[in-house]
Amino acid sequence: MTTPSSTGSTPATASPTPAVELDGRVVLVTGAARGQGRAISERVVAAGGRVIAGDVLPDVHELADALPDAVHAVSLDVTDAAAWAQAVQGGLDRFGRLDGLVNNAGVLRRESLERENPADFERVWRINCLGPFLGLQAVAPHLRAAGAGAIVNTVSAAAATAWTLHSAYSSSKWALRGLTKVAALELAPYGIRVNAVLPGPVLTPMVIGDGDPVAEKRLAATPLGRAGLPTDIAELVVFLLSDRAAFIAGAEIAIDGGQTAGVVLTLPDQQ
Repeated sequence: MTTPSSTGSTPATASPTPAVELDGRVVLVTGAARGQGRAISERVVAAGGRVIAGDVLPDVHELADALPDAVHAVSLDVTDAAAWAQAVQGGLDRFGRLDGLVNNAGVLRRESLERENPADFERVWRINCLGPFLGLQAVAPHLRAAGAGAIVNTVSAAAATAWTLHSAYSSSKWALRGLTKVAALELAPYGIRVNAVLPGPVLTPMVIGDGDPVAEKRLAATPLGRAGLPTDIAELVVFLLSDRAAFIAGAEIAIDGGQTAGVVLTLPDQQ
């Protein structure tokens, strides 16, 4: 079997086994210290890849300590273009190549429209939308020079509908959804695939770390009857990074337990 050397190249003649689907490839993952970012990083390594793990939280170095041969940890403020350049260069110095990016870092904020303040609104936008934009700019020249690559943006089910009390978060994710489409069109001619995942309720510290005592029960109210796990998201992300998704570009894939599929109605005799 002939296996392509870089993400986005001609598909292999047979599906790779999960253990080697990202064999030798290097992926920069943001928000890698915990939750989805950590699960994605660990899944990339399990798939035979290596990770440039970026985060503002010092916990990201624990990931590198646990997987020293496969993870290079960097302090990365995604709103800082210079920090992006340093993270990319540090990863290139360590691993010698760059094959993909997962724009996973994000923040969640709950506040009513009338009570929201400009500073907090802008902060959410800078992390959730400006950050991925700067990431795209930082990695695109390297992926273009390689002639292939894959980028996955973590959007949200909040970008498929609207949520009250989430004006900053929802609008930033809607903007990231649009940015993903533009990037997919502009980078496709260079063999670079850009896609989006739209997670629904996922049990991560960002979502359940706010003192909500019934968070897990509330988040389980999906058609599938449970909340998502970080590992659920990681599986989809690794699929999109791999050659199994070689003909997927500009896609938006909801991974939300059916939450955004529609409205579930219950007949009286089914209650």
